[in-house]
Amino acid sequence: MVLKGDNHVTDLRIVFVTSHLPRHCGIATFSADLMAAVRAADPHVRCRVAAIDEPNEVRPYGGEVRWRIKQGDARNYRAAAEAINGSNADIVNVQHEFGLYGTWKDDVYDDHLRPFLEALRKPVVTTLHTVPPDPTPSMREAIRSAARLSDAIVVMAEAAAGILAARYDIAEAPVVIPHGMPAIHPHGRVRMKQKLGVPGRTIISTFGLVDPRKGIEFMIEAMPAVVASHPSALYVVAGQTHPELRRHEGETYRNHLVETVERLGLENNVSFIDEYMAQRDIIDLLLASDVYVTPYLDPRQITSGTLAYALGAGKAIVSTEYLHAREALAGGRGMLVPFRDSPALADAVTSLLEQPDRKQALETASYAYASDMSWPRTGEHWLALMRLVAFSSGARSAWSAA
Repeated sequence: MVLKGDNHVTDLRIVFVTSHLPRHCGIATFSADLMAAVRAADPHVRCRVAAIDEPNEVRPYGGEVRWRIKQGDARNYRAAAEAINGSNADIVNVQHEFGLYGTWKDDVYDDHLRPFLEALRKPVVTTLHTVPPDPTPSMREAIRSAARLSDAIVVMAEAAAGILAARYDIAEAPVVIPHGMPAIHPHGRVRMKQKLGVPGRTIISTFGLVDPRKGIEFMIEAMPAVVASHPSALYVVAGQTHPELRRHEGETYRNHLVETVERLGLENNVSFIDEYMAQRDIIDLLLASDVYVTPYLDPRQITSGTLAYALGAGKAIVSTEYLHAREALAGGRGMLVPFRDSPALADAVTSLLEQPDRKQALETASYAYASDMSWPRTGEHWLALMRLVAFSSGARSAWSAA
C-alpha cells in the first residue's frame, strides 16, 4: 500500500471473505459484482478471496482465491484469519450472512465469525446482508460482536441502520451503501420479447434462487385473475432451486409449484426457467418484462438483490411489504401488497396492465431512484470507504510505532 500526500491510497490490496462463484449463492454473485466494480473504479486495486465452501465441496476457482474456508468448522475460520495476517493485504471485507458464518443447534446460533475477527490483525469492513429486527439472543450477540470487532459496518438500507441502533444497542452508525446493480438502459422491450421467443406476450417476472421464502406460489395463484382480463399474460419464474434447499429436500418445492400450475390450468401462462441465471440473461428478462413481482414472505428481509436489479432496469414493481421493499418503493415508486395475498397480487398487477400511464410513471420513478446505485457508481463508494479504513488503520499503526 502506498500513501500519497493527499491521503490517497493506491494499489490497495483487498481480501474478500465470502462465498465465491461458481458457487450458486446470492452472496457469491454480489461479491463478484462488487469486486468487478471496485476494479472498474481503480484498475490498480488487487482483489483476493478467502472462499467459503460447504463441507466436502471442492470448486475449480480462479487464481484470485488464495484461501478456502470449510463452512461450519470454526477452526477453519480462525486458521484463515491467521493466514491472511501473514499476507500483504491492506484490508479485509467480510460478506456476512448467518448461514455462511455459523451453525444452529436448538435455535442457538454458534458464531464462527467471532473467532475469525478475534484472530484477524488486518483492518476489516464487515457487510451485513441480514439484520433481523427480532433476533434471538445468540444472533443478536453475533451481530454485536461483529460490530465491535470491525473497523466499519456496512448495511444496504437505512432501515437496517435503525434496527442496529434500536434492537442491537449499537451506538455507532453503520455506513449505508445500497445494493448495487448493473448499469442498465431500459430499451427494446418488444425486441427483447422476440429474442426470448415470447413475442406479443405480456411478461410478468420473478428471478432468483427458488425456495419457499420467495412466495412464488401466491403469484401463481394470482394468475387466473390476471389471465381473465389479459389472456396473453405470461408469468416467468427464472432461476434454479436454492442449492441448500435442493441438498436437504430435493425439488419438493419446485414440484409443488409445477403441480399448482397444472391444477389451475396455467400451462400456457406460467413458465419456469430452471437454471442459474447469468447476469446478461437476467438483464434480457428484465428488459422484456412488463411488471416485476417479488411476492416474498419474510417481512424482515432487509436486502433483495433481485429488487435492486428490477429498480435499476426501470421496472414497474409489485411487491409484498418486506423491509427493503417498503423503503425502496416508498413515495410511489412501486405497489406494495400484503403477504400471502394472491387476490391483492392479482389486483395490483392487473391495475398496472390496465393503466399504461401509471405503469410508465412507476418505471420512470424506479429508474430515477436507482440512478446512483449502479455498480460503477456503487463501486466508487465501496472503494472510498475501504481506502479510508485502510489509511486510518495504517496511520494509527504508524503513530503507535512512533
